[in-house]
Amino acid sequence: MGVIQELLMNVPMPRMVKVRQTFEAPEVGDLAGVLQQEFGKEGIGDRIRPGMRIAIAVGSRGVAEIPTITRVTVEEIKKRGGKPFVVPGMGSHGGATAAGQKQVLADLGVTEENVGCPIVSSMDVVEVGKLPNGLAVLIDKNAYEADGIVVINRVKPHTAYRGPCESGLAKMITIGLGKQKGADSCHAYSFKYMAEHVVEMAKIKIERARFLFGIGTVENAYDKVAKIVAVPAEKIIEVDQQLLVEAKARMPRILFDQMDVLIVDRIGKEISGDGMDPNITGRYPTPYASGGPDVTKLVVLDLTPQTHGNANGMGAADFTTRKLFNKIDYDSTYANCLTSTIAVPARIPIIMNSDREAILAAVKTCNARDISKARVVRIKDTLHLGEIYISEAMLDEAKANPAIEICSQPAVMQFDAEGNLIG
Repeated sequence: MGVIQELLMNVPMPRMVKVRQTFEAPEVGDLAGVLQQEFGKEGIGDRIRPGMRIAIAVGSRGVAEIPTITRVTVEEIKKRGGKPFVVPGMGSHGGATAAGQKQVLADLGVTEENVGCPIVSSMDVVEVGKLPNGLAVLIDKNAYEADGIVVINRVKPHTAYRGPCESGLAKMITIGLGKQKGADSCHAYSFKYMAEHVVEMAKIKIERARFLFGIGTVENAYDKVAKIVAVPAEKIIEVDQQLLVEAKARMPRILFDQMDVLIVDRIGKEISGDGMDPNITGRYPTPYASGGPDVTKLVVLDLTPQTHGNANGMGAADFTTRKLFNKIDYDSTYANCLTSTIAVPARIPIIMNSDREAILAAVKTCNARDISKARVVRIKDTLHLGEIYISEAMLDEAKANPAIEICSQPAVMQFDAEGNLIG
């Protein structure tokens, strides 16, 4: 028996209970129909003229129904005689390469076949101005040379700063369409100034490039579209701010304020820019954002296939696994950190040989007065919080919360021969 195995030998593995968290969750029923109606509003569809080449910016986040939203946008532009094409609007994601960004879109279901138009991916940019502090304002060259630009994005709280516009349409314009060089410029003076830079750079681009309108969504707590709106270019920043307030109110959360151990099955760039959303875990990469639960020890078990080895976010964890470590693509992971100037998300946690060892290590080190009664929560990822697992020690608290339904009897977590979780 090795030293690590000996140290963990007498650590109790908590029995877990499946529970269902209930959130108020309005949902757009006929998404395609509602978006088609939005195109009929003044300042949206009437801005499209026959023969116009129109760039549609689509990002790397796991935006609910993004293939449908993009496809309907393409169809509505074509109906009015426009010639749409998609450009990746994702800053430095996809390893900061044209091929990598096109692959990210394909993983999200946005392909030329699915959405009905070409995808033109390039990292080339054009400078359209400078901020008073000298930072360059850059935009995707293909979008800039088009006759019109449309941006699509979900509006949600950012993972590293707070401001009137966070992750939404303005950020898509500033950072997504800025490609790697534009994102690098916006991040140059740290997240301390990000709220200011995102808005000011977006204003310059809207003024000097041919933006037509934006399509923004707000999602409910179950990763479904709760609202979709089309916004004329000149109102994008104003509406982005309004939608952010609603998005914060709609966000899911773990309905327990304190946890000794939080187990996250998987992280990935399509789940959050930070792999797992700090708004859910309470683990932020900068001092410019806060909120969420008090988590003593955090365990991350694996990467999603769609993240292609980009392990940004693992640095927020205390423990991880050998299987996650072996999947890391360092070029992709480090490209984000070098662009954002924040190294924390790519730091490597303590690596354990298996899921079982990682979980036991977290329980052993969580400093609970009685680790046999440790408060342990397990989630699939930070996008899916409807059904989660809690340790038996939290059962009474769960029963007292009308927003929580108990779905199983307490049971010990099951592992395969290699020590990895089953189910």
